[in-house]
Amino acid sequence: MGYYSNQISLLIEQLASLPGIGSKTAQRLAFHIIDMPSERVEKLADTIIKAKSTIRYCSQCLTLTDKELCPICSSPSRDQKTIMVVENPRDMSAYEKTGKYEGVYHVLHGAISPMLGIGPADIRLKELMHRLEHDVDEVIIATNSSLEGETTAMYISKLVKPTGIKVSRIASGVPVGGDLEYIDEVTLLRALEGRVEL
Repeated sequence: MGYYSNQISLLIEQLASLPGIGSKTAQRLAFHIIDMPSERVEKLADTIIKAKSTIRYCSQCLTLTDKELCPICSSPSRDQKTIMVVENPRDMSAYEKTGKYEGVYHVLHGAISPMLGIGPADIRLKELMHRLEHDVDEVIIATNSSLEGETTAMYISKLVKPTGIKVSRIASGVPVGGDLEYIDEVTLLRALEGRVEL
């Protein structure tokens, strides 16, 4: 980036270090920020700094929030006896967008991955087991259908079953509009096993 001044190069470099931002997008964002009015740039910078200093984990489900309890955990209309276990706050957000789930969540902040050196103690399983000491009817395991997600789901199932709490796993299968010939065998098998009567 020798053709830009030092400050522009630093800005592009910092933006490119964000996940999902390549060098072209970082360059486009940098020039957009430079062209923005000073007040908007200051507001953007202040918002980032304030978010970093005030956002923390919900004391119950461990999603990100700026209060003691997130809006879902503090809502009286949510079923506190049904807990959906997800890997990260983005997964929780995806389920919330469906508008169909009325229970609460537990965010693990990862998945068990021996190859990456991530064991059960490295994700939020201890907090989940503590929550299960209260009145819970069902734990829905909604980890990804990757090897790590499946390993995590099996581990959680083995932990929860002895408590007598119902444990279920989300079905995963064929995406809408997907051609069967292009879908992997594990997905097809899960779709078959998770079938429902019509």
